[in-house]
Amino acid sequence: MVHEPTAPQPCARESGSISARAYLDVPYAEKDAAKALGARWDPAARRWYDPCPPSAGLQRWAARAEVPELLPGEDRAFGSGLFVDLVPASCWFTNVRSCVSSVDWARLRRPVLSRARHRCEACGNGEDRRARRWLEVHERWHYDEPGGVQALRRLICLCSPCHLVTHFGYANVTGRTDEAFAHLRRVTGMNQPQAWRHVHDAEQVWLRRSEQVWELDLGMLTGAGIAVRRPEPAEQRLAVAEEALRRADPPATRSARGHSA
Repeated sequence: MVHEPTAPQPCARESGSISARAYLDVPYAEKDAAKALGARWDPAARRWYDPCPPSAGLQRWAARAEVPELLPGEDRAFGSGLFVDLVPASCWFTNVRSCVSSVDWARLRRPVLSRARHRCEACGNGEDRRARRWLEVHERWHYDEPGGVQALRRLICLCSPCHLVTHFGYANVTGRTDEAFAHLRRVTGMNQPQAWRHVHDAEQVWLRRSEQVWELDLGMLTGAGIAVRRPEPAEQRLAVAEEALRRADPPATRSARGHSA
């Protein structure tokens, strides 16, 4: 006989007290699995929790120590505002999210959104599900050109339209150039010639930076106790990027600048 799985039963010890809740670090992609095992959502805290700790099935998401709102060496004034920030070719296919576990990414994301009061730090908008506007975490990098080091200096909360502007090459690749360009002008107040000059200048910086190989410095994360999975050596990342460009059609190649996969 095949037995159908049963839903988790309510916890007899659950008192409804917020202080008794055991919060969890549940990545978005795993929320359905956690919910099926009994996790519940706290809309005020914007976190999942174990209503009857310790529940064996939920222990893999047991919360670790909180990440500080200000990471070691982080500069909250670095890279403020909205601007096109194209990622050099040798840095493609790497970012903070790809170098940490899904649980640690959830731990990093939470304080970034909290300190921004769940508002985009570029335009001030909040999340709007009906408008399909989300809040996302974006990296601000410092490029030491003589030393060839790309160092993480800040994590910033951006809404999805502002994030699209930042990765303007990705907007081009996905056919959303007009959308990104209009949002750039709306937020910054640039007129059309000024905005196109801004995009052109960003492309010139991209061309110059893409001529060299960069090493990734994520010391800001390791200083906060986040385990970092090192990406492939920069030389291999550059080869992957060049192969992707070689296979691309010419228009896609020109517009792919700055896309971080």
